[in-house]
Amino acid sequence: MSRADRRRALGKVVSVTADRFVVELSAGSDSFTLVGFDGQHYVARIGSFVLIPLQTEYVVAEVVGLRERELSASEQIESDIEDTHALRAVKFLDVVPVGSLPFREADSFKFGVSVYPPLYSDVLYTQTSDLDRVLEVSDADELVEELDDGESTPTRLKAFNIGTSVVFDDYQVKVRVDEFFGGHCAILGNTGSGKSCTVAAILQSILEKPNEYAARGASFLLFDTNGEYRQAFKELPAPIGRLYALVPGYDGSGTMPEASDRQENTVAFRLPHWFLSPEEWELLLRASDKTQKPILRSALGLTGLFATQNDQFNSVKNHVLASAILATLASPDSLTANVGRIQGLLLSFNTPELDRSTLDPHLTLTYGRFANSDTTALPEMLGEFLLDDLSLPDYQNEPFAFETLESALDLAILYEESHGNRHIRDYCSSLLTRFKSIRDRKEYQFLRPDPKTLEPHETDVRTFVELFLGLEKREGGSGFKKKTQLSILDMNQVEDEIVEVVSAVITRLIFERLRRADDRNAFPVNLVLEEAHRYVAERPSDFAIDATKIFERVAKEGRKYGLFIMLASQRPSELSRTVLSQCSNFVVHRIQNPEDVQHVRRMTPFISESVLSRMPSLPKQHALIFGNSVSVPTTFKVREASPKPKSDNARIRHVWFVDDASVTDL
Repeated sequence: MSRADRRRALGKVVSVTADRFVVELSAGSDSFTLVGFDGQHYVARIGSFVLIPLQTEYVVAEVVGLRERELSASEQIESDIEDTHALRAVKFLDVVPVGSLPFREADSFKFGVSVYPPLYSDVLYTQTSDLDRVLEVSDADELVEELDDGESTPTRLKAFNIGTSVVFDDYQVKVRVDEFFGGHCAILGNTGSGKSCTVAAILQSILEKPNEYAARGASFLLFDTNGEYRQAFKELPAPIGRLYALVPGYDGSGTMPEASDRQENTVAFRLPHWFLSPEEWELLLRASDKTQKPILRSALGLTGLFATQNDQFNSVKNHVLASAILATLASPDSLTANVGRIQGLLLSFNTPELDRSTLDPHLTLTYGRFANSDTTALPEMLGEFLLDDLSLPDYQNEPFAFETLESALDLAILYEESHGNRHIRDYCSSLLTRFKSIRDRKEYQFLRPDPKTLEPHETDVRTFVELFLGLEKREGGSGFKKKTQLSILDMNQVEDEIVEVVSAVITRLIFERLRRADDRNAFPVNLVLEEAHRYVAERPSDFAIDATKIFERVAKEGRKYGLFIMLASQRPSELSRTVLSQCSNFVVHRIQNPEDVQHVRRMTPFISESVLSRMPSLPKQHALIFGNSVSVPTTFKVREASPKPKSDNARIRHVWFVDDASVTDL
């Protein structure tokens, strides 16, 4: 042991087991306080570190307990102290091994211990330089380049400041950027423990970085289910830009506020229904497997025929229409009813060859019979339009009016009836009822935009995704430039059913865009899921679209394509176990519910019991961070979010005990 190490020795190891050491403090310690050559050190804080030097490295151990034992009279005499009352007890620290730190400063900290110290090894207190090496954040800023002026030194962040240690005075806790944002993470804690402020503080730490190398390339999409975060990010510096989108409520509430500054785009959120995949349509309308799903898929394919007016599809249209009319004519219903159905069909679906003007002369009835005595004339005419081995078109996600799907469903049912399935309409009655419910409910207005009212770029799924990723086409059409780094989707006005639809579809669209990119991981995107237990749940919801499925896929596969999840929740036990198990970093605030504590314990078996036992007693705005972005679990006070999100607690006594009982509008 070097001379410098001897000067900061605090005691010796007096007991060694596989998972715990006991350190007896030296006689010079007073109330667990040691005066070293560099100042006074309080060594008995739970969660602090001590170093035990071996031949080429230090064993790093965490303090998990402290105790003392009174000396007997004989022990005090043997201690050779003149005043036997000066030393009345011997003090001990219980420590657990965490990892090893090589003597060479160029070598990094290693988690886990393979060589244990012998008895009576010296134990040292830690210095700030030791902590930087243990936490691997000694160089939080990485030099990018030296500029010619000799003064400017552009840097990029290797680690960001997340708060202040509660164990080591005035020590800033830093988290490695690549490991934290390059994987999935969870921010957990009871309501009121400070989760929203932590989310805001983390993003502010990244987006507020000054100088030439600001976080221009960042892409955060925040699902704000409580309308808290627009306030928290209204003062981000240039060149950081924001997009704010609001999903309106069922009553039309949620008028878009004006942009607060030039860096924020404010848009009304609309999700065109033709962006939904066939699987999402099936979930939205709760189509059954045997009959309703095939009919729905046929109808989705037919929507393109309603919207497209060109020669390519005309023969297909004629075939479908002729088949449906022939099937109607063959129906056992009365001829008058069948003709009425055909005429109604021709109002919504027709071709230049088959429309009311060409067919009405053949559909004229006299006394319940065709006026034309040649009963084979109409079937023969329609037979000319029938095609052999026709396959109905597939769904192309092309724009169509929402009401068109109702006509397409009716046509698909008629086409199926033409093949002999006489009961298909009865089987699909519930599907049609659910469609009409979605068509009429006000809260689904955002899903039913009229293609005629949209700009061309609003009807294309690629430009829709690019909007929320903050991308803008460069002039000339060559590549993109980043316009916004943070997109906030405010869903405070809507219920969980709409939250699930919006979050599931947008996440799926972004995932598919990144999955098909030529260069994987070249454009990382971080999804921030506030109140994640509402739509990333372990138990399927009663709503049509279960958003958990897409988030579980992103949790398992997103890392390959650069799509990462940051979820915040007050109920860990209600979160999807699949998603939570894929999180590589955890920021845990106070959790007092035993079920939630046990759930976190089961999901993080690599964390010691002593670390997890702190969760129920953490003060507000304090948290425990562990995972691969920090070398050792660390308890810290979260840095102040400025501005704060709109998540303050109610000031009960200031509202109750007043001299005026007037109430502001609600």
